[in-house]
Amino acid sequence: MSAFNDQVIAEFRANGGRVGGPFAGRDTMVIITTTGAKSGRAITNPLVFLPDGDRIVLIASNGGADKHPAWYYNLLADPTLTVEVPGETYTGKAELVAEPERTALYDRMVALIPGFGEYRDNTDREIPVFAVYRTN
Repeated sequence: MSAFNDQVIAEFRANGGRVGGPFAGRDTMVIITTTGAKSGRAITNPLVFLPDGDRIVLIASNGGADKHPAWYYNLLADPTLTVEVPGETYTGKAELVAEPERTALYDRMVALIPGFGEYRDNTDREIPVFAVYRTN
C-alpha cells in the first residue's frame, strides 16, 4: 500500500490536487501528515474527506478492514496534523466525533461516496470519524 500511496501523493502534489485511478474526478482528496504514535516520525497519507463548513471530516474506514488505520492511532496520540488540499497547506487539529454526530457524518460520506457503505458492511468495528479544524 505504501507504494500506491506514494504514487497518489506525488500525483496530487504535481497536479494541483488532481489524481487518476480510483480517485479520478474527486474534488475531496486530501493529504494528511501525522506524527507516528510509535515512531515519532512524520507519516503522510492520501485520503478522501467530507467537507463540513469550516472543517473537514475524515473517516477511519481502512477500506473496511477489521482494524483501524495507523493514522487513527497517530491522531489519538497527537491530534495535530498537516492538511494539504488543492492550493493550500495548513495545520489542523483532529477531534474524534461522538454519537450521534458520528453516524450522521458517516451517512453523509456514504451519500457522497457509496463505497463507504460497503466498508461499514465489511467490518464489525465501529468506524471512527474525525473532524479536523484549521489552527493556522
